[in-house]
Amino acid sequence: MSRDVLVVVDMQVGLLDGPPKHDLMGVIRRINAVAAFVRGQGGAVVWIRHCGKTGDGFVRHEPGWSFLPELDRQPEDLEIEKTLNDSFAGTALQETLQRLAAERVFIAGWATDQCVDSTLRAAVSRDYHVVAVSDAHTLSDRPHLAAPAVIRHHNWVWSDLLTNRSIRVLTTDELIGDHALQDREPPARS
Repeated sequence: MSRDVLVVVDMQVGLLDGPPKHDLMGVIRRINAVAAFVRGQGGAVVWIRHCGKTGDGFVRHEPGWSFLPELDRQPEDLEIEKTLNDSFAGTALQETLQRLAAERVFIAGWATDQCVDSTLRAAVSRDYHVVAVSDAHTLSDRPHLAAPAVIRHHNWVWSDLLTNRSIRVLTTDELIGDHALQDREPPARS
């Protein structure tokens, strides 16, 4: 039986360093809501943890490496460590999604224009039905563009990616609503 998997990218204490992240507490609440929804539907939650280099705030086992304490992480959730933007590159994410029989992959986390974008595009290229949770990813303002504009831009770009399956960009409320399930393939008839 296939199921939904939520992949939450890099929501770690280290992201609190530097400029503020757009609507961080709201993003955390929405990630927690999607995680509860996915678990409640028999799906799984995979937390991606960035393992950085000395000086970047994400060094393994240092304070910035920890997940944000406000996140609702459960014992049955899975964790995967990464060292690059793409959560699939050099990790067990693909094998984990195959083992979980993932049909749809929901993507959320930090940072919209870096690791979230790389992970989302990699999931599309691996032929998953992908859902970008449009209000559950964040970043800081960039030198040339404010964070809300970057988020809007990426949500727009993602909605038009070429894919062999489907790509949807949904808010948390849209995802949790019944109509969000319409893109699922109907169950096989016996």
